[in-house]
Amino acid sequence: HKMAAAGAEAAAEEEKRLPEGDPESGGDSDDEGDSDSSGDGEDEEKENEAEIQRLEEQLSINAFDYNCHLDLIKLLRQEGELVKLRRARQKMSELFPLTEEIWLDWLKDEIKMASEISEREKVYELFERAVKDYICPEIWLEYAQYSIGGIGQEGGIEKVRSIFERALTAVGLHVTKGTALWEAYREFENAILETAQPAPGSIPSPEQQQVLCSQLEKIHTLFRRQLGIPLLDMEASYAEYEEWSEEPIPETTIKNYKKALQQLEKCKPYEEALLGAETPKLAEYQAYIDFEMKAGDPARIQLIYERALAENCLVPDLWARYNQYLDRQLKVKELVLSAHDRAVRNCPWTVGLWIRYLLAMERHRVEHSIISEMFEKALNAGFIQATDYVEIWQAYLDYLRRRVDFTQDSSKELEELRSAFARAVEYLKQEVEERFSESGDPSCTIMQNWARVEARLCNNMQKARELWDNIMTKGNAKYANMWLEYYNLERAHGDTQHCRKALHRAVQCTSDYPEHVCEVLLTLERIEGTLEDWDAAVQKTENRLARVNEQRAKAAEKEAALAKQEEERAEQRKQARAEKKASKKAKKTKTGDKRKADEDDEGEWGQEEELPSKRHRGEGDGVLPEEEDMEVETGLFGRSEKPDGPAAPKEKASTSRKDIPKVFHDSSKDKVTVFVSNLSYTMAEPEAKLRELFGSCGEVVEIRAVFNNKGTFRGYCYVQFREEEAARQALALDRTAVEGRPMFVSPCVDKNKNPDFKVFRYSTTLEKHKLFISGLPFSCTKEELEEVCKAHGNVKDIRLVTNRAGKPKGLAYVEYENETQASQAVLKMDGLTVKDHVIKVMISNPPLRKLPDRPEPGRASLAPTPRQIYGARGKGRTQLSMMPRALQRQSNPMAKAENGMVQNSPAASSDPPAEPKKMSNADFAKMLLKK
Repeated sequence: HKMAAAGAEAAAEEEKRLPEGDPESGGDSDDEGDSDSSGDGEDEEKENEAEIQRLEEQLSINAFDYNCHLDLIKLLRQEGELVKLRRARQKMSELFPLTEEIWLDWLKDEIKMASEISEREKVYELFERAVKDYICPEIWLEYAQYSIGGIGQEGGIEKVRSIFERALTAVGLHVTKGTALWEAYREFENAILETAQPAPGSIPSPEQQQVLCSQLEKIHTLFRRQLGIPLLDMEASYAEYEEWSEEPIPETTIKNYKKALQQLEKCKPYEEALLGAETPKLAEYQAYIDFEMKAGDPARIQLIYERALAENCLVPDLWARYNQYLDRQLKVKELVLSAHDRAVRNCPWTVGLWIRYLLAMERHRVEHSIISEMFEKALNAGFIQATDYVEIWQAYLDYLRRRVDFTQDSSKELEELRSAFARAVEYLKQEVEERFSESGDPSCTIMQNWARVEARLCNNMQKARELWDNIMTKGNAKYANMWLEYYNLERAHGDTQHCRKALHRAVQCTSDYPEHVCEVLLTLERIEGTLEDWDAAVQKTENRLARVNEQRAKAAEKEAALAKQEEERAEQRKQARAEKKASKKAKKTKTGDKRKADEDDEGEWGQEEELPSKRHRGEGDGVLPEEEDMEVETGLFGRSEKPDGPAAPKEKASTSRKDIPKVFHDSSKDKVTVFVSNLSYTMAEPEAKLRELFGSCGEVVEIRAVFNNKGTFRGYCYVQFREEEAARQALALDRTAVEGRPMFVSPCVDKNKNPDFKVFRYSTTLEKHKLFISGLPFSCTKEELEEVCKAHGNVKDIRLVTNRAGKPKGLAYVEYENETQASQAVLKMDGLTVKDHVIKVMISNPPLRKLPDRPEPGRASLAPTPRQIYGARGKGRTQLSMMPRALQRQSNPMAKAENGMVQNSPAASSDPPAEPKKMSNADFAKMLLKK
C-alpha cells in the first residue's frame, strides 16, 4: 500500500533524528580521544546533574515557577534523561498551557520512541492535549502527518480524514498559515486517488469506477472549499485547480473565489501590520479583532482571538474580552469552558477571570462538585489584593444562593449556603487579614448580604439582627450610612420598635453625618410615633446636635487663635526683615572711599526685591520656581574670563558674585534646557563638574548655577544644550549620584504656565509585575537583594529608595518579567528575615496622592490657600495635628445640606463670603464662629 509505505518511510526518517547527548556516550567514542576533553565532559555532566537537582528542589518549594520548569526541561533533554524529562513536561502541562515550541519538542521526542501500536495511541493522546492549549497550525499539521503513518491499521484512512477536517475547522481560515493544511489534505487525497487507479491497460470495474469518481469528487470539493476562503497565495491555488481539473471550473466557485480575493485585500493591511510589528503585537491584533468584529463572522473572530492569545497569553484583559464574546455570541459549551479554563491557567492571579469561569460553568449546568472544586482552586491561586478574595467569595456565595429553593423551610442547599457564609467571614478574618494586614471587606459586605438573605428570603430577622450587631462592633457604628442600611432592613422586614431603637443608637454613635440620622429619626416619629416618642426624639436630637455644634465652635476658635498667632508672627518677621534691610542699606552709605567703587551699582541692589528665605518645593521636583519668588541666576559670575592675578580671598569672590548683573531664565529656551537640582551646597566649581557630566549628551552651550546674595551655591542650576535631542538624552541622567547625593534632572518647565506639571519617573499606579518591599536593613545592597529575589523568577530591575541625601530608607522596588513570578514571590518572600529584619512584600500599588479640593466654579472657597494663611514658609509640621476632626468634616455635612438632605440643621447653613479669594484666616474663623 503506497500510503502505508510512505508512513513507514517517514517514521524511519524520524528514527534517524534521536535525541543527542546520551549520558552513557560521554561524547566521542574514540578510545584515543583527548583525556582533557573527557575530563571536561565529566565536569560538565556533574555540573548539569547538580543544577537539575537544584531546579527540582526549587520546584518542590514553588511549583508555579514557569522559568524554572523551562530550565529543568532543557537540561533533562540535553542530558538525555527521557524518563525524568517526560515527568517534568507532564508536571508543567498540568499547571500551565504549553507554548507551540514546547509541545512540538515534546511530540517529536515521543514520536521517535513510539514503535508499538500502544505507544502510538499515547502519542495520539498527547496530540489531543496539545491542540487544546492554543490554536497552532504547526501542531495540527504535525498531527495530521503523524496520523498518515497509521493508515495501514483498521479505519486508518478515515481517522486521517477526521483529523484533517478538525484541523481545517480550527485553523483552515488562518490567512497566512492555512494554505499549508489545505495542500497537505489534497496531497493525501491525491495519494489515495493514485492507489485507486486500475492497472495500465485494464478496464475498471463498476465498483472501481465508482470509487474513482467518489475520490475525484473529494478533491474537487477540497479545491472549491479552499478557493472560497481568503488565504495568501490563493491565486496559485486557483491556477493549480485549473490545471488539475479536466472540467471547466463552475461559475459558483469562480464567484466565491473573487469574493474571497476581495476579502483578502481587506485583510492584507492587518496581516502586513502583524508581520512588521514586534512581539507581542497587542495593538495590531486588537485592530485586527475590531475589523473582524465588524465583519461578524464567528469563525474568523474566534480564530483572530486565538492567534492574538497565542502571543499574548499573559494579558488578562484579552482573555476577558474573548471569553465575553464566547459567552454572549457562540455559547458552545465545550468551546466556552475550554477558553475559560485556559484563561485561569495562564493568568491565575486575575480574580475576574475566575469569576467569569464560575459563571460560565453555572450557565452550562456543570455539576456542583466540579464548580466547588474550581472555587477551591481559585482560593489557592495567589491573588494580589485582599479585595480579590472578597470578590471571589461573593461570586461563589451568589452561585450557592441561586441553588437554594427558599420555598422550603430547610434544605441541604440552604445549610450549605449558611456554612459557606460563615466560612467566608472566617477566611477573610484569618487567612486574608494575616497575609495583607486587612480583610479587604471593611464594610462587611459579605455579612450584609448574609443578613439580607436571612431577612428577606428566610424570614429570620433575629439572625439578621445578630449579624448586624457583629457588623457594628467592627468599627462601623460611627458611619451614618451603615445605620441607615440596617434601618432600611428593619423597616422592610422588622418592626417599628427595632427601627426606633436602631435610630436612637445611630444618633448617639454617628460621627460623620449626625444631622442625617437625626432627621430620619424625627421623620419616623412624625409618621408612627406617639407624642412621648416625638418629645424623646426631639430632645435627643437637639442635645446631640448641640454637642456637635459646640465641638465645631471650639475647633473653630482654636483654628482662629492659631491663625491670629501665625499672622502676628508673620508680621513680626516682615518688620524684622525690613529693619535688617534698612540697616544694611545704611551701612552701605557709610562705607566711604573703601566701597566707593560699588556706589554706581548701589541703586540696583538697594531696590532688589526680597528673596524667599526658603527654597520652594518646586525646585526639588524639577520644575522652575514661581516667577515672583524665582531665584535670580548669577550666570557664569565672572568665569567667562580667566582671572589675571592670583585667587582672591573668599570675601572678594562673594562680592564679585553680587556685582554680576542678574540673569533670569529665558523660557524660550526651555526645550534645549534641563533643570538640575538636589546638588550639594558645598560643591566646588559646579559649572566645571556638570559640564564634564553632561558633555556626553551633546554640546553644552551654557551652565547657569544659582547663587544667593552671599555667593553661596543654592544646589540647582540650568544646563542649556545646542540641540533639543541632547536635552532629552540628559534626562536619562536623573538620579545619578553626584558627590554622594542623587542628582535630579527634569524638563525645564515654568510652573506659572504649567501649574499642574509634575515630574516623577516611576509609575504611581498598580503594577502587577513589580513588588514593593519594606523593612529592609539600611545596609542591604542591591546585589544582596537581587540574590534573595532571583530565586523566585527573572529579576529585570531593582531600585533601592533613598532620601535626597542618597541614604537608604529601607524600601525597594523589584520588577519581575511577568505577573506570575511577582505573585509567587509575594507568597514566598513576605515575612522573610533579611539580616535580622523581617521584610514586608506586596504588589506595587502606591496610594493615590491627596490633592487639595478645588472649589466649584462660581462657588466661594471656604478654605484659603496655604500661602494666604501661613505666608512663604507654609504651615509648620507641628501644627498639622492640631486641626480638630469635627472641623475637618465640616465640608461634608454642608454638601449634604445643599442637596436637601439636612435643611434645618444650624451647621448646614452656607452664606458665601463676598470675596472668597481675598478672605484671610481671621475672616474664615469669624465666619465659622458666627455659624
